[in-house]
Amino acid sequence: MGEMAQALEVTPGTATTMIKALFEAGLVEYEPRLGTRLTDRGVILALHVLRRHRLVELFLVQTLGMGWAEIHEEAEQLEHVMSDRLIERIDKKLGHPTVDPHGDPIPSAQGKVNVRPLLSLCDAPIGKFVVIGRIADQGESFLQFAERNSMVPGRIVRLKTRDDTSGVISVEVEGEKTVALGITVATKIEVEPFPS
Repeated sequence: MGEMAQALEVTPGTATTMIKALFEAGLVEYEPRLGTRLTDRGVILALHVLRRHRLVELFLVQTLGMGWAEIHEEAEQLEHVMSDRLIERIDKKLGHPTVDPHGDPIPSAQGKVNVRPLLSLCDAPIGKFVVIGRIADQGESFLQFAERNSMVPGRIVRLKTRDDTSGVISVEVEGEKTVALGITVATKIEVEPFPS
């Protein structure tokens, strides 16, 4: 409960009250002092909400031109007031996308999630080209940092060096520039192999 309260930025008592309400609605299994787990019904609802949120985020970026660091709060508000019909029209308008602006998978209308084999940038093979697939830290300041350094989904990068002693890696971004990153930062940037 403590971890959940921290993630939601509420008191542990408030988190417990929320979980009890979800339990009574049949969305979670809850055992005091042991934890919680979504029920099958809870998983279906969670995927439905994720789909709405991520489609709205992509719509705000691609159609309205908003920055990816500023869309989360807007999507939080809009996802709850848009009809399913409008969400499906947005999905169609965007060409049935499979990922949001940050690289997170968008569940299909049937609740299927396309999981890609991503690995941390700091674990990428040295000298090989990879494609940035996802930014795991979606806090506004980290997203702004990633954008300033051209470390965004779809960018082709190559890990040039990794120094485990100093905790620094150097990354070439599409032949344009080399960026030095701390290993802690690099773990928040996930990549996939560059298609041959």
